[in-house]
Amino acid sequence: MNENDSLKKIISHCKAFGFIFQSSEIYDGLSAVYDYGPLGVELKNNLKTYWWKSMINLERNIVGLDSAIFMDSKTWEASGHVDAFNDPLIDNKDSKKRYRADVLVENYLSKIDSKIQKEISKGEKRFGENFDKEEYLKTNPRVIKYSDQYNKVSTKLANLLSSSDLNGLKKLIDELDIKDPVSGTSNWTDVKQFNLMFSTEVGSNVDNTKKLYLRPETAQGIFVNFLNVVNSTRSKVPFGIAQIGKAFRNEIIARQFIFRMREFEQMEMQFFVRPGTELEWYEKWKEIRLKWHQSLGLGNDLYRFYDHKNLAHYANAACDIEFKFPMGFKELEGIHSRTDFDLKKHQEKSNKKMVYFDQKSGSSFIPYVVETSIGLDRLFLSVLSSCYVEEKLDDGSNRVFLNLPFEISPVKCAVLPLNDKDGLSEKSLDIFDMLKYKFNCQLDSKDSIGRRYRRQDAIGTPLCITVDYDSLEDNSVTVRNRDNMSQERVKVDKLVSFIDDKTSLINLLKKSS
Repeated sequence: MNENDSLKKIISHCKAFGFIFQSSEIYDGLSAVYDYGPLGVELKNNLKTYWWKSMINLERNIVGLDSAIFMDSKTWEASGHVDAFNDPLIDNKDSKKRYRADVLVENYLSKIDSKIQKEISKGEKRFGENFDKEEYLKTNPRVIKYSDQYNKVSTKLANLLSSSDLNGLKKLIDELDIKDPVSGTSNWTDVKQFNLMFSTEVGSNVDNTKKLYLRPETAQGIFVNFLNVVNSTRSKVPFGIAQIGKAFRNEIIARQFIFRMREFEQMEMQFFVRPGTELEWYEKWKEIRLKWHQSLGLGNDLYRFYDHKNLAHYANAACDIEFKFPMGFKELEGIHSRTDFDLKKHQEKSNKKMVYFDQKSGSSFIPYVVETSIGLDRLFLSVLSSCYVEEKLDDGSNRVFLNLPFEISPVKCAVLPLNDKDGLSEKSLDIFDMLKYKFNCQLDSKDSIGRRYRRQDAIGTPLCITVDYDSLEDNSVTVRNRDNMSQERVKVDKLVSFIDDKTSLINLLKKSS
């Protein structure tokens, strides 16, 4: 299955089974804005809970926050967003389509990377267990050629972006002969900057309205509350502040389903440290966050680190944890050493001291910050895309199922009476009423038992509980495992502990800690 087909199937599956819908679809849809359906919101909330508990419950020195979306516009002046939060845009004169110039070059680089990965796959098949990837990368002529090409273009792009050289960026696109995917031509305009923030006004009449922005990130809400948190919680450096919240960016080129949207949700943690220790903490948080992602069991080979060559103005180190989405390796989470840039800028703009006093040493300083920031919607897509499975069974039939980790599945179990008569419905309802207080559970009696199994497989339900005629006699039920379709008999009074043992979030939390 190629990348486009894979993503199309996931999008179709999301709509058909109530995970994600196009926003305002009855009015032809709002581009790059999506609604999470009944199952989507459950999965999304489970991912949020897992992240939150990992950050707040497992880490003794991190506290939570929920800051407002609206903030004084001076916040965004201090952070640099008003002047510098721009994307370089370019238009194709033939298709009339607009693109991010840097993304066009990044897509070109992705194609080179795909060629490198194909050569590696060939090497793996050819040499089998004797395959030495490191040596292959150094010695294979094609890999060397592609890698040199990749590094030259990547370095040039980084330099052009860091110097805001728009003319140079246009020249690079021409040199690489990058064509518009719609028109197939290279008839480009000059590159121009476009600010990504949504603006609005607050006030009851024309005379006292004030310009505000929808926040483009959640981090600044943490920085402006730094002193409030320190004074109210007695937190001591090193410590972190975590937050989950909506952010808004006027993405002109929003695409690839929920990977890039105009309204999205972030899960961020800003970790405040003593100056001089930030790079040590940066490496530590890289390790912690990668382990957290890998605990989901999606496949360790689907993750990789990408170190930034072009550092943001506030950072002295930065990397992405990239995930292999249907469209290739893309950023999933960013980890940045932000220095003391943000607190210093807010101190200058507000005339309020952002200084931390260390009682132990008797010294005062503005803390440095290590940030971990993950897009919740991207995390959702990473989970769904890697867990979508099409399987051919021994009897020749096909099965589509979501191989979701049991602990984050939107529905944990389904109660299925063998049929809708002879007291089986009543027995099933009693079992459902017992389970509903502990688990998100469904009761389904429509269609054949085989079709109901397939329906639950398609939404990722880990355990199906079949109530049959023997259940009326021995008070036992048959529990079917989604992944291997194995079945075992379980007493009704043991069901809660049986399901909890297999689906409890504690299982994942132990893996990640």
